[in-house]
Amino acid sequence: MEAQGIAKETLAKRIAGEIVLSMEAGKTIQKWRNIFKIPQRRLADQMNVMPSVVSDYESGRRKSPGIKVVKRIVDGLIAIDEKAGGNVIRSFSSFPVTAMLSDAVMDLKEFTTPMSVRDFCKLADATIIVREDLADNKLYGYTIIDSEKAIIELPPLELVKLYGLTTERALIFAGAHHGKSCMVALKVTNLRPGLVILYGSEEVDDLAKRISEIESVPLAICKTKNVKELINNLKKRFP
Repeated sequence: MEAQGIAKETLAKRIAGEIVLSMEAGKTIQKWRNIFKIPQRRLADQMNVMPSVVSDYESGRRKSPGIKVVKRIVDGLIAIDEKAGGNVIRSFSSFPVTAMLSDAVMDLKEFTTPMSVRDFCKLADATIIVREDLADNKLYGYTIIDSEKAIIELPPLELVKLYGLTTERALIFAGAHHGKSCMVALKVTNLRPGLVILYGSEEVDDLAKRISEIESVPLAICKTKNVKELINNLKKRFP
């Protein structure tokens, strides 16, 4: 099977499994639809159902969908993406089967329910310093990275593998100092995170700020140096 076909099959199984096992299937459906950036009506048209059907599942007005409905939802998402050029499928083909690729990854989590950039920054005790206008954008997970290990041990293009399941997530660089190396490394990848937090930074390099502005990636700083406390706090919020 060609690489695109393998990526499509793997992604479809992942989505279906997550929906079936979720305690809130509707929110999980909504999460994946938003990751694909597909409106409810477009998905409903692909499934040949009324838009209210998709809306009812996502809101919980309908009970959790059965296997056949889940398959139609997943097939619909995949088919629409393929018609649009397969960008989402192709992005996921870069992700490894195992999330914990390196010691550089200190913690990684996917959200069942999306959270705004603004609300996540409050949880992380971080302050947005660039692109605050994007604070309402949604995040679907976070990755906490040991910045020195990531920059020293991993080639820049390998940083793509630190994203997890979606790029619409917060990348938190612990020990990032002035943030220049981290932002330059992200600049050379083809993927953009939904938020970058420089953890333990007192000041931010001007180049890092410019990259954040140009690439439309919100940049925040947190001066607290106790990253273990951050990890524990986030795990309590996202068990």
